[in-house]
This record gives sequence, structure tokens and C-alpha cells, in this order.
Amino acid sequence: VQDIIPQPLLEQYLSMTDPARAQTVDTEIAKHCAYSLPGVALTLGRQNWHCLKDTYETLASDVQWKVRRTLAFSIHELAVILGDQLTAADLVPIFNGFLKDLDEVRIGVLKHLYDFLKLLHADKRREYLYQLQEFVVTDNSRNWRFRYELAEQLILILELYNPNDVYDYLRHIALTLCSDKVSEVRWISFRLVVAILQKFYANNANALGLNFINELVVRFRHCSKWVGRQAFAFICQVG
Repeated sequence: VQDIIPQPLLEQYLSMTDPARAQTVDTEIAKHCAYSLPGVALTLGRQNWHCLKDTYETLASDVQWKVRRTLAFSIHELAVILGDQLTAADLVPIFNGFLKDLDEVRIGVLKHLYDFLKLLHADKRREYLYQLQEFVVTDNSRNWRFRYELAEQLILILELYNPNDVYDYLRHIALTLCSDKVSEVRWISFRLVVAILQKFYANNANALGLNFINELVVRFRHCSKWVGRQAFAFICQVG
């Protein structure tokens, strides 16, 4: 019970997520509820999140991927509304579920990955270093825009992690993306590589920077294929 909006109106909204209603009234009704949920949460305020929590979890496990996709695209906005404690307790488990979902759902999480991760505490954020590699693999390898989005997000995400974590985890992803079959993905990945180098030298991690440069020389400058040597030239150009 809350006193922000009329209680019958809230109860009517909550009842719309009933699976039985979706089958008998409108198959799109759950998607519309998911779309408007951040607005309802903002209106109620974080102190009344308990009114929406069960409904959100119901929508997050809806059998229709379009419903889950809608929530995935807005989970970062809901995190801002709820604050770090409620986000860690109630949104992180759902976020983790979306990470393992269909590509159509994962792309919603990926497009705002930086926005969500920056709201988490450093220790919780660090747990995702292990999972970022999974974004390189997609249900459909021809879905190159997914990998392009990953590279774009990683450029932003670099600021959230220390140089050692970047070297141990994100460097491998960047090198993989630099050898992508699609030129658009390679181009954005060259920018990512340069951003990683800038990160190292801006934080006085000169040894890591030198190791990475040597790796780029071996992997691309001395590559037996022309596309690898071209990649090295483009990396130098971007830098």
C-alpha cells in the first residue's frame, strides 16, 4: 500500500502482468507493462519499490523474448531510480539472467553496459570482468553489430577498471575483435586498442603498455597475412 497514486490504479497495472490476461485479452499487454515500468517506479519512488518488485521479476521471466528485451533495454534507467543497494539486491540477479538470454535480449543489456556497471560498487563490478568475454560469442556469427557494440562499450568501460584488470581481461577481447571478419568491427576495435594503450600510459603502467605494444607488433606487424599488417598500420594511424 502506498499513497503516491490511487491504489486501485496501481493494482490494475499490476494485474496486467498476469499471464492468463495476456492469453485472453492482449498478447502485447505484458510488453506494454514492461515498457512503462521504469516510469511507474520513478513515480512511486524507491521507497515503494516493494510494490513493483514481484511484478518486475514476473516480467523478467516472461516467455515472450520481446518482454524481456524491453526490460533489458531499460534496466540501467531503473538502477538509477532504485540506487545502489536495491540494484545490487534486486536488479543484479535479473541482469545476470539477461546476460545468458537470447541475443535479442542481450543486446539491450550490451547497449547500456557501461551505464549499468558504473552504478555498481567496485567489488561487484569486478565480477563482470569474467563475463565480458562471453559477449564475443553470439547465437548468429553474422550478427556483427553485436560485436561492434561490444567494442564501443568497452572503450567507455575502460575507465571503470584498473590497468592490471584491463591487461588481464579486456586486452584479450580487444585483440580478438581486431581480427574480426567484418571491417566495421575491426575499425572500432583499433580505436579500442589505442584507448587501452592510453589507459596504461595515463596511469603510469608503462610496463603493461610496452608489453601490449610488443604483442601488437608480433601479432599484426609480423603477420603473414596482409590484413594483419594493414591492421597494424591502421592502429598506428588511429593512435
